[in-house]
Amino acid sequence: MSTNAVTGVRRYLGVPDGIAIMMGVVIGVGIFRTPPLVAGHVDSSWAFLGVWLAGGAVMLIGALCYAELASRYPDAGGEYHFLSRALGQRVAILFGWARGTVIQTGGIAAVAFVFGDYASTLLPLGEHGPALYAGAAIIVFTLINVAGTHQGRMVQRLFTLLTVALMLGVIVLGLGSMESQTLSHCSSAPMGEGVSALGMAMVFVLITYGGWNEAAYLSADMRSPRHDMASVLVVGSILLIVLYTLINLSYLGVLGLEGLRNSDAVASHMMQVILGDTGATVMTLIVIAATLSTLNATLFTGARVYYALGRDLPPLKRLGMWSQRGDNPSNALVVQGILSMVLVALGDLHRDGFEAMVDYTAPVFWGFLLLIGLSLLVLRQREGASGDRVFRVPLYPLIPVLFCLTCAGLVYSSLLNAGIGGVIGVAIVALGIPLLYWRRREATTAT
Repeated sequence: MSTNAVTGVRRYLGVPDGIAIMMGVVIGVGIFRTPPLVAGHVDSSWAFLGVWLAGGAVMLIGALCYAELASRYPDAGGEYHFLSRALGQRVAILFGWARGTVIQTGGIAAVAFVFGDYASTLLPLGEHGPALYAGAAIIVFTLINVAGTHQGRMVQRLFTLLTVALMLGVIVLGLGSMESQTLSHCSSAPMGEGVSALGMAMVFVLITYGGWNEAAYLSADMRSPRHDMASVLVVGSILLIVLYTLINLSYLGVLGLEGLRNSDAVASHMMQVILGDTGATVMTLIVIAATLSTLNATLFTGARVYYALGRDLPPLKRLGMWSQRGDNPSNALVVQGILSMVLVALGDLHRDGFEAMVDYTAPVFWGFLLLIGLSLLVLRQREGASGDRVFRVPLYPLIPVLFCLTCAGLVYSSLLNAGIGGVIGVAIVALGIPLLYWRRREATTAT
């Protein structure tokens, strides 16, 4: 175990811990909800698999950019620190506000709602049951993380191993039951219609891969961030691509493309075909394990940006305190939990809490990811490439430029399709603009 000499943060995490947290964030709810939506926007089984591979390639491109930033500038603030260094503290503070009020808390609430939906099928608690389960899960896992980094990482390892093992079981059953004609199936959709719909299919795929960027917040907790962060991001991304490709191949093998399009709960449907009602119950338990894994990992990483914001804004300095007892930003964890609970309460007023949270977060999320990609270009131009001991993006500047263009396209698509939820999310970010002047006034007073 080592200690960050600047922040005093003790470095507990190794590469397996980092990969477990990254995979725990990503393997959540999307893979059990979006495949039918993707199938509805492609015209063949090969195109269905191809768009998942393409989405994985986008994730890998982004991971390469993040690997250089996280290895060059390891800090508990992650993306907040990158933006501050490249584009100035005002942009970073606005990002901290956006992440705290929209991106992270909205994501936590969304995952908690899915846990609540599935838990309610096993033990119903009435009309507000999903929200009650969601709120209870946020409270329990916030307390586990407040108790200490060691407890949080052990819980994460357990849930990630359980989730991956169960998903591998589903893959084996699915591939063992697949029909030989599945991949030769093509729909009669006209080619022009299929091409025009491909962009929307990519949106759903990238929603499913979302969360890989959370690994950036682990750099201050890694034992050797300059060497380990690239391994965490790149290896984690490759494992996710393989896992998602295989599970989608399993869906195709059992249900076919048309069956995928007509399924509302594709994983449960597949397991019901293979094992009957018992299979559907097992699938429900798998989804519950996956959502709890994602929830714990997202709570763990999310509080780090509150911590970074508290270090830079004197009025929020309590958020910037690091608990020596728990080796974590305990105040930030508590505030994050409270804000997430507020969003759960608001989401309970909507007909679909998960959908409401996705609409709320998507445009803001992709907008700031675009700025992260630009940050790498700015820092390379300003400071040049680092030495041999730090990871560098291959094929520079092609990789970061491709990442920025992809993010710009997703900002446009999410604003076009998110509706009023996306507008509200952007408006909440705009309410954080006074923080920029607050920071300037504090700086002026200090001088």
